Amino acid sequence: MDSFSPDITLYTFPDPDPTLEGLDAVQNFYSRLFEASPNLHSTILNRIVFNNKIIDHERIVGRQGSDSPLEIVVVYEVSEGKIFKLTAIRN
Repeated sequence: MDSFSPDITLYTFPDPDPTLEGLDAVQNFYSRLFEASPNLHSTILNRIVFNNKIIDHERIVGRQGSDSPLEIVVVYEVSEGKIFKLTAIRN
């Protein structure tokens, strides 16, 4: 959680409205996800760093007990060393 700004906002593309806002909401979401996903594992397939953005193409397995891989692209926007915006793009 140290990587996130207190004003972190999460989006799910293409929805213009935030999915989650604030550090407490993000921590609650990830806490529940990790508890429900004891075998969760993410592999970064590709990473692009462009100015203040990090774009990761990830393959995730074990999410909520599922063995089916999930591929996702996540765009992290960083200011003053903290992620202030995260946008998830799912197929």
